[in-house]
Amino acid sequence: MSGPATEVKTNSDGSVSVSYVPRDSGIHDVNITYKEKPVSGTPFRVSVDAHGGKYVSAYGAGLSEGGSGEKLEFYVTGSSKDFDIKIEGPGKADVVTKEDKGGVVHVAYMPMSPGEYGVNIKHKGKAIHGSPFSVKVSGEGRKRSQASSAATSEYAFNVKAVDFTNMVATLKSPNGTSELCLLKRTADGKLGIASFQPKTKGNYQVVVTQDGKNVAGSPFSISIDDSHVCAAHKVKVAGAFKDAVANKVNDVTINIADAGYGSLGISVEGPHRSDVELKQHTASEYHFHYRPHEPGVYLLNVKFGDDHITGSPFIVSVSGDPSGRSRETVVKEVHSVQQAPAGQPCHLELKIPGTDPLDMEATLTSPSGKSELCEIRGMPDNLCSLKFTPLEEGVNTISLKHKGIHFAGSPFQYTVGKVPAGGSHKVEFGGPGVEQGEVDSKNEFNIYYREAGAGSISISVEGPSKAQFDVVDRGNGYITVGYIVSKEGEYGVHVKFNDEHVPESPALVRVLPTSMDAKKITIVGLRDRGLEPGKPVVFNLAMNGAKGELRALVNTPSETEEDVFVTEVDDDRYAVRFLPKENGVHYVQIKLNEAHIPGSPVPILVGKLGADPALVFAKGPGLEAGESGKESKFTVTTLNAGAGTLAVNVIGPSKVALVCTEVQDGYEFSYTPMAPGVYMVMIKYSNVTIAGAPFKTVVAGQGKKSEITESSGLFVETVEKKPGESKVKRFRGDASKVVANGNGLKKGFHGRAAAFTLDVKDAGQSLLTMGMISPSGNPVSELSFKKQKPTVYNVSYNCQEKGDHTLTIRWGADDIPGSPFTIPVS
Repeated sequence: MSGPATEVKTNSDGSVSVSYVPRDSGIHDVNITYKEKPVSGTPFRVSVDAHGGKYVSAYGAGLSEGGSGEKLEFYVTGSSKDFDIKIEGPGKADVVTKEDKGGVVHVAYMPMSPGEYGVNIKHKGKAIHGSPFSVKVSGEGRKRSQASSAATSEYAFNVKAVDFTNMVATLKSPNGTSELCLLKRTADGKLGIASFQPKTKGNYQVVVTQDGKNVAGSPFSISIDDSHVCAAHKVKVAGAFKDAVANKVNDVTINIADAGYGSLGISVEGPHRSDVELKQHTASEYHFHYRPHEPGVYLLNVKFGDDHITGSPFIVSVSGDPSGRSRETVVKEVHSVQQAPAGQPCHLELKIPGTDPLDMEATLTSPSGKSELCEIRGMPDNLCSLKFTPLEEGVNTISLKHKGIHFAGSPFQYTVGKVPAGGSHKVEFGGPGVEQGEVDSKNEFNIYYREAGAGSISISVEGPSKAQFDVVDRGNGYITVGYIVSKEGEYGVHVKFNDEHVPESPALVRVLPTSMDAKKITIVGLRDRGLEPGKPVVFNLAMNGAKGELRALVNTPSETEEDVFVTEVDDDRYAVRFLPKENGVHYVQIKLNEAHIPGSPVPILVGKLGADPALVFAKGPGLEAGESGKESKFTVTTLNAGAGTLAVNVIGPSKVALVCTEVQDGYEFSYTPMAPGVYMVMIKYSNVTIAGAPFKTVVAGQGKKSEITESSGLFVETVEKKPGESKVKRFRGDASKVVANGNGLKKGFHGRAAAFTLDVKDAGQSLLTMGMISPSGNPVSELSFKKQKPTVYNVSYNCQEKGDHTLTIRWGADDIPGSPFTIPVS
């Protein structure tokens, strides 16, 4: 606490009393920390007023915002007999509690309608400073929809980001305090830090180490002046932040040009859900689109750098007609599955429409890493039967693939030897019916609840028309769901376990009219294997008399969406073409008049799928419990899983700094949550969720929770690991720092040696490779390099042909500046 003189005293009952003497009337911000960590509920604002030589203070959330039908509380210093409190607003708001507690008056009231209320507080007949206090009350239910953007909170360094393994970053503030910070790779491949939100001016230092040594350029210095300090009060908004219309897109423009470095978080809360989208328009301007489903009073929260902007939360009066949306719900009580002993045959049934069992493969992997194929058989009504015999107790893993590519939800866990009881986060659902839908057709998907334990599963479909359900419990932890709707439009598919949404719920499904034309189209000449990055993928579509607008796009392994060229090549035939730039599974969506054709989205494997997510496992205390302000750890084992991209995302009430360290069997991750609550740890390998993820971690302790759900992620390019292999030593270099100099780079002479030098002083450690090709395409007769000084190499070559020669020089896997060089030889 700074400003007024303060006194902290420990009481006999274990509590702590804090007292301070304010110097002026007005608003005071109170910050309380314990062991340099914020105490839960702080900072908070106190309104201070001078009365008769003494100061009267009023504070508490009930003086700023809340929800209708909820008890809102605040506190006033003094005696209740000296205060007169009245609450005025759009509805009834009775004071339900007014009691003295050790020199403080505790007041509680309950507003029954949404809107803006005025809390009038008088001390001995005179209004205190700030009275009447404006309290913004949202509608019943307080359903929240949110969107966020890193905005200007990312800071990039002029260093290429290659690999985050064993890399740690620490941010030192001008006041001398240090904290871990989250690293990231920027869009242009540079090393940067995420969530940089400086609240004071001065010089900040970022120390980045890898394998215990500073990376090139570290420590990095960031000088912050007044114009760069994170300042929420300088954010400007325009548009529909006071009035909006239900079931129409309402736009709000946010300008952060003068607000410095900070992240942007926006949420809409009220009696019904809203569809929200946040888009960057320019470097400093963002457009927020929201569509409330029903009329009513909503709150619009706009925060920059974790602080409300001026006027936020805004009360938004939403007018318009009710949507007329229908919601149908089916509740299924499920029991704990029977214990599956090791060595006993097991059986599962699930629906997989549009597939041939001959193209499918299922594998059971034991806790010790041994894998065996499962028996797969097709059954009537699009059902698929899996039979297998687990030989080990513990958490086994089942992977289900179609033409070598994992189905939605695969791989998944299968516990043997004990009855699982994991909770709502262990329920998985997926299938065509939660990706796309057709009017008057049965849209189907699966729910896998085996690892969740006993409870009730509710399935709801909300949209323009009522849904008819066909829900069947297939036993052994699987439910198949089919629903039919009569109108097109956007539907929400909600799956809950014991009244808690399961991961990925609700799913938004676009239901289109049944398109008989789209069903006529067939794919011709598709090659979905043996393809390479950088070479075009081409196949044809036979229209078979179908008419309409064709459109295609591709979802890449790095989760971007790109357009695909569709051109007419003949009567009733079109060609589809795109250029893949990376290894992995690409999904090509092909639509006629917005309806998917049979087989869309089409999975196409580019390169070799060397990574197998079914062989990746996570364990450790950091996946179960933790304490705010203390480091939590877990390990991801990648033995025999091949090399791939390991993505870890921690979602919860505070941002965390993730650090990855390579270990013998995989990678160890550590993170430090700064607020108590539930955190979900999502782990993906080559863009496929591993078995058991997301993991639910309950964090205890103190700390201020963010008003929006925060997400912190780290991507690591792994190396292939085999059992018993020693840890591979990594060389880390920066090819952009290699300096090449000399006449031999500009011109050569036939039959005579030419030379130049390479200086790798600031380029780190890596492998130096080079090659030179003559105009005829053959290697030159002589090319060699020799160390001349500790960081300087002398390179010489001799050419036996005249003409332009091509010289390629690489430091590690990357070309040095200027490579490949074109050298004329005369």
